[in-house]
Amino acid sequence: MFRNVAELIELAESKNCKISEIMIQQEMDVTGRSREEVLGFMDRNLRVMEEAVMRGITEDVKSHSGLTGGDGKLLQTYIQSGKSLSGELMLDAVSKAMATNEVNAAMGTICATPTAGSAGVVPGTLFALKEKLNPTREQMIEYLFAAGAFGFVVANNASISGAAGGCQAEVGSATGMAAAAIVELAGGSPSQSAEAMAIALKNMLGLVCDPVAGLVEVPCVKRNAMGASNAIVAADMALAGIVSRIPCDEVIDAMYKIGLSMPSALRETALGGLAATPTGRELEAKIFGIPLNEK
Repeated sequence: MFRNVAELIELAESKNCKISEIMIQQEMDVTGRSREEVLGFMDRNLRVMEEAVMRGITEDVKSHSGLTGGDGKLLQTYIQSGKSLSGELMLDAVSKAMATNEVNAAMGTICATPTAGSAGVVPGTLFALKEKLNPTREQMIEYLFAAGAFGFVVANNASISGAAGGCQAEVGSATGMAAAAIVELAGGSPSQSAEAMAIALKNMLGLVCDPVAGLVEVPCVKRNAMGASNAIVAADMALAGIVSRIPCDEVIDAMYKIGLSMPSALRETALGGLAATPTGRELEAKIFGIPLNEK
C-alpha cells in the first residue's frame, strides 16, 4: 500500500483516516487475517510490553552480567520524591523505557520495537502518556500500529539493525516511531506525525552501536532513556506546528547512508566507542574471566 512516508501520509489524508488505520489495513491485506485477528495479535504485544514495564519498575531486576538493573525502579522513586527537574511525564517515560530494556537484559520477555536493544522507547512513552491522555485500549493498540507504520518504512528503505547501521538504526528508529505515534495519540495530523518522526530521527543521526562486552546493556539501556525523552520533545514540537526542513523520507535515507559509511568498529562489534574504553575493557574482562593482558 505504501513504500515511504510520503505515500503513507498521502494515503491517510486521502482516506481521511489515521496512520494506524492504514497500517491495520496493510496487515490485513498482507497476512490475509481478519481485522479482529490483526488487532488481537497487536493486543498480545501490548500485554507483553505492559508486563515488562511493570516488572522493571517494581521488581529488583538485574542482568546476569551485573551491568544493568534497577535504574527504572530507582527513577520511579526519584519521581515520587518531588525533586525532579525534568517533569513527571518525561521522567516516567524515561523510567519505563529503561525498565523495559532492563527486563530484556535480564533475559525477560519483551516486544522488539523495532529491535530488542531499542525495545524501551515505544512502550516507555506509551505507558507514560497513558497517565496523561487516558487512552482506550483500542487507542493504545492504534499507537503501536502507528509506530509500526513508520518502522515498516525504515526497515524497508534503510535499516533497523545496529550491526548494519549503528544505534541510529535501532534506538534512532524507535525514537522516530514513538514520536510519530505520540502525535497521533495526542490528536495530531498524519503530516505532523511525519514531522515528529523527522525531527526525532535527525537528532539521532550518527549514533554508534558500541555495546560494552558485546552485551545489549551498556550503553543500550540509557540510550533508550534518551530516545524516549527525544520522542516526546519531537512530538511536542510537531504538535506546535514546527516542521522539519528536511523531509522525513530524506532523513531516513540520510540515516541509511551514514550507516553505510560508519566503520565496523562502531557497528555492534564492541571494538570501538564506549566498548573500547579502559573501563569498558575491564568490565568485559571481568564478565568473561579474561585477563586484561590477553585482550
